[in-house]
Parts: sequence; structure tokens; C-alpha cells
Amino acid sequence: MADTQLYLITPPAFDPLAFAESLEAALDAGPVASVQLRLKDATDEQVIEAAAILMPLCHAREVAFIINDRPDLAKKIGADGVHIGQGDMSYAEARTIIGDDGVIGVTCKDSRHLSMVAAEQGANYVAFGAFFPTETKADTTPANKDILSWWVELFEIPCVAIGGITVENADELIKAGADFLAVSSGVWNHPQGPRVAVQQFTRLIEEN
Repeated sequence: MADTQLYLITPPAFDPLAFAESLEAALDAGPVASVQLRLKDATDEQVIEAAAILMPLCHAREVAFIINDRPDLAKKIGADGVHIGQGDMSYAEARTIIGDDGVIGVTCKDSRHLSMVAAEQGANYVAFGAFFPTETKADTTPANKDILSWWVELFEIPCVAIGGITVENADELIKAGADFLAVSSGVWNHPQGPRVAVQQFTRLIEEN
């Protein structure tokens, strides 16, 4: 059985109260390791409001709650960590802001060099992708699944596969050794809804 876990990413825009129902359905359908709040075009107040609604749902189920890009907001609201891209800020800056206990994940796209630098600096996980075309991010770099196999053979720090992942295409990433599958539209836009999506991902992971 694979050790792969689900890492859910919120849609790029949503109404927090309405989305809370979808999130609960997903979290109650099977094991989820973490949820990342990713609201790129929202104000600070909107991010804080969304976190106030969604984070308790995650913590009640012992699911980590991660904020995208903003270690200052993650610290302010008491999130478990932050995910930073290469264009956001340095790992050192993020660590200074969030403190010693917060989780920091770093986007490394398809770069072995960037991933090794992130690991050396102390990142809690590295994220590779996009592995498949994705609607949620326009400026993605195509990644080859071989980078996952390379990483897990050499490093202890977990790796996250991201980008256009669905139930239909996730199998090869699980087999390549991804510690986490970061999924957004593959769950929220699943034709049978988020509950069925998580159930299907869970079954796929268990079969590996």
C-alpha cells in the first residue's frame, strides 16, 4: 500500500459559507492530510474570513490548514503553515515570520536544484509540478514524474505532486512515489461531487 496522502487546495474563488459544506463532504469521505487556502486575488480580510470558517472544520478532523503565499496571515490566524512559490519570498523570510513551529512548503516546479536548496534551508516539504494541464494556474512549468522517483530515493523530506491531478491520472504519480497529491479542481469539479472524488482517490491510493 502506498504512503501517498491527499492534500486539498481550495478553488481560486468561492463563497466561504457555501464552500464549507463541500469541504466537510470531502474531509468526511476519506483521509485528507492537509488543506491549503489559496485565494490569490482576495483581500487580507477575505482570507482571514475564509480561514475563520474553514480552519475549524479542518482542525476538528486533525487536518492541517495551510495558507498560500502569506506567512504573516498564517501566523495571525494560527494556521499550521504556509506554502510559498519561487516568486513570493525567500524561505528564510517566511521562517522568520511564521516562527519555528510552522510548516513551510516550497514550490520547486521541475527543478532538482531548487528542491535541494529548499531542503537544505529547512523546508518541511517540496512541491513539484505541474504534472498535467491545470486551470487554476496559468504560468505552470511542465514536470516529469521521474523527478518524484528521484526525490524519494534520495531525500527524507516529503514531496508534493501538483497540477491538474484527477482520479484518472493520479495513478502514475502515486507509483512514482509522491508523498502527497495536491488536488483542487479534481475534487471540487468532480462530476459526482467532492465526496465521491475523495472516496475514489482514497481507493486508488489503497490499491497502490
